[in-house]
This record gives sequence, C-alpha cells and structure tokens, in this order.
Amino acid sequence: MPRYIYGFLISMVLAYLITPQVMKLAWKIGAIDKPGDARRVHKKPMPRLGGLAIYFAFVVAGLLILPIKQASIQGILLGATVIVIVGILDDVYNLPAKVKLLGQIAAAGILIMFDVKVQLITNPFGGMFILGKYAIPATLFWVVGITNTLNFIDGLDGLAAGIAAIAAFTMMLVNLSLEQIDGVLVMAILAGAAIGFLPYNFNPAKIFMGDTGAMFLGFVLAAQAVEGAVKSATAIALIVPILALGLPIFDTAFAILRRFVNGKPIMQADKGHVHHRLIAIGLSQKQAVLFMYVISISLGICSLVLAIFGVKQAMIALALVIFMLLVSVRYINITLDAKKSTHGM
Repeated sequence: MPRYIYGFLISMVLAYLITPQVMKLAWKIGAIDKPGDARRVHKKPMPRLGGLAIYFAFVVAGLLILPIKQASIQGILLGATVIVIVGILDDVYNLPAKVKLLGQIAAAGILIMFDVKVQLITNPFGGMFILGKYAIPATLFWVVGITNTLNFIDGLDGLAAGIAAIAAFTMMLVNLSLEQIDGVLVMAILAGAAIGFLPYNFNPAKIFMGDTGAMFLGFVLAAQAVEGAVKSATAIALIVPILALGLPIFDTAFAILRRFVNGKPIMQADKGHVHHRLIAIGLSQKQAVLFMYVISISLGICSLVLAIFGVKQAMIALALVIFMLLVSVRYINITLDAKKSTHGM
C-alpha cells in the first residue's frame, strides 16, 4: 500500500479519536462559541477548538510518514504550529484582528526562513516572471490570503472542513501526476485529518473547528501550493490551487470588495457570504453545504483537467461548471418559489 494512503488513514483515524477529547477540553477552558449576533446560524453554545484535533492528527501522522529532515517540511510544521497557537488564543480570548494578522505573517515568515517562497511564476502563454525582490511580499500575500479564505468561509457546519478536504485531495492527485511525492504525502495527511473531523462537525455539529482549524487548514494548503510552485516550473504550479480553492477565494474577494464599497472594515464579519445567501433563499444548512461541496468538486475537476490535458481543455471545463452553476441556482430559485406558493395557498 502506498505511503500516502497510510498517511491518509492514520490522520483520519487519529482526528476521529482525538476530537471527543478536544470537545471536553474546549468546554473546560472556555473555548465556546456563543450565539449572539445576526450572522450566526447556530442557536446554542458550541465548543470551537476542533482544529486542535485536526492539527494533532496531521502532526502525528506527519512525524510518522513525512521526510522530517527536509527543510520545507520543517517549515510547514513549524509555521502551522504558530498558526495553531494563534488560533487557540483567538478561540479562547477572541484576539483583535490585527493581532491575528501579525500571527499569520509570523507563520508565513517561518516558511520564508525555510526557503519556501514563490520565486517565479510561469506564464501559461510562454516564458516566466522572476519575482526577485518581490518573492517575499508575494509569498506573504499568498499565504496570509489563503489562510484567511478558509477562515472567512467557515460559517456553516462542515463547510470549511469539507472544502479543505476536497482541495487537499485535488492537490494530492495533481501532485501525483507531477510525481511530487512530498506534496502527495502532505495533502493526503491533511485530507485525512479534515475528513476524520467531519463526523463531529457536519450538521448538526457537535463541535466547531474555530479559527484554530480554519487557519491551520488554509495555511497548510497555501504552504504546500508554494512548495509545489518552487519544485515545478510549469504553468499550473499556482493556477491549480487557485482553482481547487476557487470557491473560498471567490467568496473572500467579494467579501473584501463588498466591505470596501460599503465603507466597512475588511475584517469585519457580515452575513453576505455565499453560504449565508444560500440560507437566505431557503436552503437548509445541509443543502447549502452539499451544494458548495459540489461546486468545489467541480472546480477540483477543472484543476485536474488543467494538470493533465492543458489550459484550453480546462477553460472549457470551467465554462461548463459556470453554466451548470447558473442553471442550478436558477432551478433552486424556481423550486423554492414554487414551494412558497404552495404553502401560501
């Protein structure tokens, strides 16, 4: 059996076994999410330290499976540990946004210290852009940005964990096609940890992953995307993770634009995310989450098409995904309107 399958199974089982213990710890230390504002969809206090179980499962499986002596792996593990510490403090004490941002920059800085940084970007139409002095700010922007995309989208039971697992699985398959074995192992272990946590987090959730989990998952995905770009001078090096994480990236970009236009702080939470809008039009939590899973899987397939067949075929696949998405949204609106009319008679 390949090592990446062992890594996946070990992290999945560990996350499943550790999560109940983390639930007890969260209640004990007061890491509780209390419903208190209009944007929250849950109605009762919930432990929110679930990301700690994901982290422990990832690290233990990583120590058993990953080539620990490799500098890039050390950088990812150390940076992830910093992110988790920041997440735990936030889940317990509700840190200010600026403090969390500094913690994220510090974690990204550790990656750079271990030479995990984007040094060039290949042009899909030929040639490449050597970043030079812009390598460090570009890496910081990417890692901090992706770290926050998972955090922003973590608004429904099982949503962030499921999307992270789909993205990790997609990147694992792409790394397999590129024969980047270390990337395959990292993504397999991350996917396993997220999936092992999901039985406790899917609606109705017994525990939230909190910032501890959302930032950790985003950080590792971002870090491995950078490491893949370092090892592969192909046009798909950074395009693949952008496609695989297309849904949270799109949602975050529009959230930032929306808040900027409305004159609100970028980090201020609101109820304008895609998942909130799906709930607002009448979908249940499960329906909204499953619908977003389908979108993420579709984008993941597009990234695989890109890796295997090329840019033109990927553009065709992406156009089909967008078309099916528009048709699906139209169908959902018509169905819900029909139900409302029936109930109103």
